[in-house]
Amino acid sequence: MSLKWIDSLEIAIALCEQYPEQDPHTVRFTDLREWIMALDEFDDDPTHCNERVLEAVQMYWIEEAD
Repeated sequence: MSLKWIDSLEIAIALCEQYPEQDPHTVRFTDLREWIMALDEFDDDPTHCNERVLEAVQMYWIEEAD
């Protein structure tokens, strides 16, 4: 399964698994973008990312971490 920018929840779950010690409240969007693109399952155009997408991923990551 490949992940796209629109797969916010699935990306958040993958980030929870990849970075279990990371507090999603403190992640900078520049780092978040890089971490998402570094996921093995991620396969999308980097130019399709924007602040709204990153906010959605961060929100789901916070929910999953709690």
